[in-house]
Amino acid sequence: MKKLKGIHHVTAITSSAEKIYDFFTNILGLRLVKKTINQDDINTYHLFFADDLGSAGTDMTFFDFNGAAEAVKRTNEISKTSFRVPTNQAIDYWKKRFEKYKVIHFEIKEMFGRKTLEFRDFDDQEYVLFSDENVSGIESGIPWQKGPVPNEFGITGLGPIFFRVNNLNLIDKVLKEFLLFEKISVEDKFTLYETGLGGNGAGVIVEFRPELQNGRQGFGGIHHVAFRVEEKKDLEDWIQVLNKLRAPHSGHVDRFYFKSLYTRLYPGMLFEFATEGPGFIDDEEDYETLGETLALPPKFRGMRDEIEKLVRHIETKRSDKIYDKEYID
Repeated sequence: MKKLKGIHHVTAITSSAEKIYDFFTNILGLRLVKKTINQDDINTYHLFFADDLGSAGTDMTFFDFNGAAEAVKRTNEISKTSFRVPTNQAIDYWKKRFEKYKVIHFEIKEMFGRKTLEFRDFDDQEYVLFSDENVSGIESGIPWQKGPVPNEFGITGLGPIFFRVNNLNLIDKVLKEFLLFEKISVEDKFTLYETGLGGNGAGVIVEFRPELQNGRQGFGGIHHVAFRVEEKKDLEDWIQVLNKLRAPHSGHVDRFYFKSLYTRLYPGMLFEFATEGPGFIDDEEDYETLGETLALPPKFRGMRDEIEKLVRHIETKRSDKIYDKEYID
């Protein structure tokens, strides 16, 4: 088996598509590269925020399920998303940026030899920034070139994804024996695992919390994490592995922007395997207009009139807007 290449994307649940668009665009300086629907629930938006090109390994996506309750954050869940920034100096910049925009955040600290900064959004969704300084491994993307954050400080992709669990032996087996991750280091109640070339974009950090009860999914929480594979053939290989494990799975699912496979190997966590392509620049939107229109995969385009009545309009046009790169003293 080929090892997984790293993290492909994280999908979370938000209480407001409009507010998450504002937070990710104007505060975090990530680019909305696709405004589409949840392909399993056409009443729901699916928003994809990523680097300048929508590269695999850089995107965090959101559903805005109607009537969703707030997440209960405890254990046996995918608990935090992290993002990569290029340097320690960038971490310092982000602390000042969060102070300016009154974003909930905590003190800068070091984790597994890397400078980090934890913060929250309006739903109490949990995030961490990781510095890439002196960290080798899988390459990151490039910051949104026309966004508000100076390029040298900008978010370039996803960092390690946090799992909070009460069964350390089981998650260790899932990650090492089933998914072929390597255990890298242990710090207190946290264990770092990496796959592929390693580094921030190929990591999972497990937090061991045996005293907590199970969490419950909802807005402010994470829906699933997707791991990177190169092509459809790799998905077929993983299907064979899951069959041998007698693990439940979705089989091949064509999401148009990438091809997928879903499984549950640990209670409370949904894992996806996703191909690196074809990507978000397609026949509906070019580079300049990514994320500005309601984009639909071909199988839904005959339903456009119906879908546009189901999902409210969200204004996301930015190609006519010029952001000043914001330096903060």
